[in-house]
Amino acid sequence: MKKIFATLLTVVVVFMGMVLALATVDINRLGKDNLYVQISEHTDIEETRLDSGEVVKRYWYELPAYDENGVKNMVEFSAARELRLDAYLMLYVKNENEVTSYDEVQWNEIPTQAQEKLDN
Repeated sequence: MKKIFATLLTVVVVFMGMVLALATVDINRLGKDNLYVQISEHTDIEETRLDSGEVVKRYWYELPAYDENGVKNMVEFSAARELRLDAYLMLYVKNENEVTSYDEVQWNEIPTQAQEKLDN
């Protein structure tokens, strides 16, 4: 009886651990390459009217981005709000230029070779 209880408890603990891990992992960032950009003005504002009548805006940006080696890559991405002018972002990218997510970062968090390109 103790073996059955111990086995059942182990299965429950492992299952709960897996559920917790899946709840905290952001699939849009997992295994992606990082590129760094400095925000300049957005290129376009896209407005969509929902069935409820509410207008939703998307701000589109097309910018040069740099990897940790300073290699340039043009990227296009959108945000639900206007991003802060001159902010630095670390983009999560797949397939060289498909942005899946981003985080705002400080200057000292950007690799040196990317800083050199962004500083120009």
